Amino acid sequence: MNKLVWQQDYRHGNSDLSAWNIRIGNDLLDADGNPVMPGWGNGELQYYTGNAANLYIDEQGLHLCARREIVEQDGRRFHYTSARIDTKDHMSFCYGKLIVRAKLPVGQGMWPAIWLLPQDQAYGPWPASGEIDIMEARGRLPQIVAGTLHYGKDWQDKVTDEHPYTLPQGTINSFHDYALEWTERSIRWLVDGHCYAESTMQPGMPFDRPFYLVLNLAVGGFYDPVPVDDSCLPATMTIAGIWLYQ
Repeated sequence: MNKLVWQQDYRHGNSDLSAWNIRIGNDLLDADGNPVMPGWGNGELQYYTGNAANLYIDEQGLHLCARREIVEQDGRRFHYTSARIDTKDHMSFCYGKLIVRAKLPVGQGMWPAIWLLPQDQAYGPWPASGEIDIMEARGRLPQIVAGTLHYGKDWQDKVTDEHPYTLPQGTINSFHDYALEWTERSIRWLVDGHCYAESTMQPGMPFDRPFYLVLNLAVGGFYDPVPVDDSCLPATMTIAGIWLYQ
């Protein structure tokens, strides 16, 4: 895992989003792009846009910004906007070390995430083909992050293998390197080079196919079902750079 095969260095000249899909709306979509569940399947409150107020790049990095903003769409009203991007059909990988240097927002109701989804649902729809969460955080608990695996043959038999970690110093609101080391034998989660958790691969686990990267900043949702603190908005998730080694 020592050869750099893909990078996005937003502080040193990378000023475009050509490697990313910009997702719009509030609905979880099926493989054909049809809405199947509101709230992205998680009870999320935000409407994702590609607007410059929600998604932009400057000398500090790539920013995903959640705002208090009314959007009316298809007879529904949303009180928040934010951003979600992914590399589906642009960059996916199976095995390697992925590092994402990120600064995350604090505040009740903020849900930043760095995660992976299967490029091809070879084992069936979610959760059968798996999900790898490199980092999730609850904005009201700014010293804690978590890495998680989701898998199982269907919703009723879903396995959630979650590993919370308390930052030894500082909070999510400063830059940290969130990393995943993924091999045929195990998946390891690291923060600033420290491995805090490891899951050993077992027969039947779906983590042997290419996955693509997702970055998003949700507002509300089932991960931390508490009222949103509007006073913390606008709230910004900043990505300084991304590096994939194999």
